[in-house]
Parts: sequence; C-alpha cells; structure tokens
Amino acid sequence: MHQTLFALRPIAILAGLCCLASAPVTAAETYKTQTNTVLVEVLADGLDHPWAVEDLGDGGLLITERPGAMRIFRNGALSTPLSGVPEVRSSGQGGLLDVALAPDFAESRTIYLSYAKPDGRKAGTAIARARLSEDESRLEDVRDIFRMNRFNGSSHHFGSRIAVAPDGKLFFTIGERGDADRAQDFGDHAGSVLRINPDGTVPDNNSGQSNWLPEIWSIGHRNPQGADIDQETGTLYTVEHGARGGDEINRPEPGNNYGWPVISYGRHYTGFRIGIGKEAEGYEQPVHYWDPSIAPGGMQVYRGKMFPEWDGDLLVAALKFKLLSRLDMDPDTGKVVGEERLFKGAYGRLRDVKVATDGALLLVSDEDNGKLLRVSKATASPD
Repeated sequence: MHQTLFALRPIAILAGLCCLASAPVTAAETYKTQTNTVLVEVLADGLDHPWAVEDLGDGGLLITERPGAMRIFRNGALSTPLSGVPEVRSSGQGGLLDVALAPDFAESRTIYLSYAKPDGRKAGTAIARARLSEDESRLEDVRDIFRMNRFNGSSHHFGSRIAVAPDGKLFFTIGERGDADRAQDFGDHAGSVLRINPDGTVPDNNSGQSNWLPEIWSIGHRNPQGADIDQETGTLYTVEHGARGGDEINRPEPGNNYGWPVISYGRHYTGFRIGIGKEAEGYEQPVHYWDPSIAPGGMQVYRGKMFPEWDGDLLVAALKFKLLSRLDMDPDTGKVVGEERLFKGAYGRLRDVKVATDGALLLVSDEDNGKLLRVSKATASPD
C-alpha cells in the first residue's frame, strides 16, 4: 500500500518547568503540521507506564497505569491511586490496560476496564465493570463481566482495547496470547474481536456463525491494541501489531476472518514468510498496513470541532517510532490516501490517543516516567 509521509518539525519552545506529577506541568511546544499549527502541552509526568486515558466530560481525565494503578487528573494535578482496582498480572505486556465509559456515565458513573487477570501462574484478558465513586477516590461494585476461556503462562498479546457502542454494547479485542494458531480457532477467545452486553451477557446476533463461540465477532487477529467506533458512521475500526512488518488497520465485520497467521503483510522475526502469503480466498484484506512496523497502540477516528480539517481521519498512537500517525481518509472511498507522522521521537512511546470533549487530543506515553499530553490548535497558522 502506498504511503505518503509528511514531515513535522517543532517551531518553538514556549515554556518548560520540571516538577512532580502531582503538580501542574507547564512544558509546551508548538509544531507545524501539514494542515495547521498545534500546541502540545505536557499536563503531567511521573506516570508509571500509562496505558489508557479517558475524558470524563467534566474537566477530569481518567488514566490507567499498566502495573495496576488508576488515577484522575483534575485541576492541574494527578490524584493518588484509586482504591478498588482489581488485582492484575503485571508482567510483559500484561497489567491494567484499557478504560472506557458507559454512554450514561454522567448519571450512572459506570466504567469498564480490561486487564490481565491472574490465575496461579497463568493469566488471561478479562473485562470488569465498576462504578467510579462520587468523590473519585475509589471504584465500587467491581465485578468481572467477561473472562477469556483459555488462560496461559504467556506474558504476551493480551490485546486489549474497549470500544463502547452508542447502544451500550461493548466491543473489545484480545490478542492470540503468543500462540498464533489460536487466532484461527473459533472455539477460543484469543485472537478475536468480541461483543457483549453491558452486563456481560451475549447478544444473539454477533458473528452469525453457528460453530463460533457466541461472543466472538471476528477472528484472525494477532494483537489488536486499538479500537474505536466512528461516531458519525458507526464503523468499527481496530489496529493490531504485526510481526516484522504487517501492522494493520481493519474494519471488523461479523463472521469475518482477518487472516492471522494464514496471511500477513509481515514476516516472522526470523525473516521467514508467514503462512501462505499476503492474501487468500476467505480472508479479509486490511484497510491499511505498515511495513516496517510502527508498533501501534490506541486509535481514534477524529470527530471534533477543534481540527475540522482532520474530520474522519484515523489517529494511531505508535510505540516503535514514538509518534502519532494521522491517516488521511478519503470520505468517498473509505481508503487511506496519505499519512502524516506527528511528534516523532519528541514525547516517547505513545500508547494511547483520545479525542477530548473540546476536540483536542489527549496522549499518554508508555514510559517509566510516562507523560499525559494535550494537543490543541495554536493561534499561529502554517506558512
């Protein structure tokens, strides 16, 4: 797939103060992009491998840290860790992963978590439902509403991103847990996109395949760590890690097989070909792929007021090149027609991206000294 890369360069450093994560951090820079000039503010640092960020809609931000903590950023400061977070297996790629809000969060205060759940020496991806207390100090009424059916001892490929549909149903992703063949087993949750009701029960119209587990939506996924539902079209997108090359974006549809490990645009880390090639009958092609890999994290379809020129574009956080990928989408064809790589190397390994209530972007960097970033439109315009 042809890719067009647009350079991004810093313009000026506005301010830079070093301080503790619990206090305001005022470092900021402006950057010229292909379409505008943006201001990047470091809202907080000192986070321990943050994995996800959510906008609470009232000025607060909810952040997960992979070792097992959850914090709230409000009024320029990070809270102490919330109590009530379930025990996680923090090893390798496992730990406390995604967080998502119920559509009625403002009234119900219901949130959903994905995490690596321990079971002796084994672990597997689980989804929990909880209520954020009114004083924002703890999680209440915490209970698992889903656990994958086969735990193992691997610390790899848990997934796991949650996308909540407008009707409240949960789509979420699970990697193949380091065992590629599991992604082609329709009796195994690994390597799948799944859908459940808010209480954990299973809708009766998922894959349409009588021999698949009823909660499975699609199969053949390697390690999808990004997912989002386009607010305008209702389209579900996922992004997943390939091997050596072959990171890909898909539009998972019910009952479809997305190929891993039968087809792939990547290669094994040894250099050998994966499966039978890049395409085959019965397996879906990606919307977009990267070779070399960018190691994608979270993703969002941009629908916001602050950057109307990005409307409908896909934003993908990336670890390997420490960047944010903006994929320019043709609204008529649904195809990727260009890529702009933002902030390359400037802020560390970017793990998640969210569109805030006001249309700004929120980013977190997956580092020992992880950062919470806000990207807004600057007053200056590009030349």
